[in-house]
Amino acid sequence: MIRLKRGLGLALASIILVFGLSVTQVKAADVPAIAAASNIKFALDELATAFTQDTGLKVRLSYGSSGNFVAQIKHGAPFQMFLSADERYIEQLAKSGGTLDDGVLYAVGRLAIAAPKNSPLQLDPELKGLKRLIDSGELKRFAIANPDHAPYGERARFLLKGFGLWESITPALIYGENVSQAAQFAVSGSTQGGIIALSLAIAPQFQKMGRYQALPESLHEPIYQRMVLLNSAGSTAKAFYQYLQTDRARQVFSDFGFGLPPGVANGA
Repeated sequence: MIRLKRGLGLALASIILVFGLSVTQVKAADVPAIAAASNIKFALDELATAFTQDTGLKVRLSYGSSGNFVAQIKHGAPFQMFLSADERYIEQLAKSGGTLDDGVLYAVGRLAIAAPKNSPLQLDPELKGLKRLIDSGELKRFAIANPDHAPYGERARFLLKGFGLWESITPALIYGENVSQAAQFAVSGSTQGGIIALSLAIAPQFQKMGRYQALPESLHEPIYQRMVLLNSAGSTAKAFYQYLQTDRARQVFSDFGFGLPPGVANGA
């Protein structure tokens, strides 16, 4: 009898263990991995918190450069949704058949020139202060995101070339793996400044360390930021995708310096 009870106890314990593992796996599956461009970190963190408060659902956010995320997704990274800093990366994934559709625009990015508070770099929208520092030989280090795979770095290079500064500033350039890292370089004191995302420059965390000047959008191609659901997207990822298209979400993006998608900005 004692042996029977022990046998039943072991069987029951095994069932509970299996059931517990199954519940854990289900819960893990209900928290989708979301790949997001680093320039939207502060805005998206706020929105993810609000999403959980409103729905009880959670998402797991990973930040990095858009180009690197495309490579990871093509090699099977288990993301269910991708928010890119440049819609061209979404187009690449859509053409390869890795997405549910072509996605939607969620924001229009802007650039800013930023510097530590004690930097000799004078900030202005025409980059005259940067040119003076280059010409005087005082500019030693200047940060931008890597233009080979980070859209904000690509636009920064385009802008610097437009002002005729690219060749002279190249020896002083420090590349961030993504625009968030470039922003850290730009205001931490390890450089004299940098060209970064406006959405990062205006965040309180960065304003404590540095100062910034927004740069006119007319100086570079528009930074249309698009998001898309990947083929593996589940119900929570789809709910978050819809949440980011609400008026509340668009207001948060606007508060962090983003422009709204053209149709939305025009009242559509």
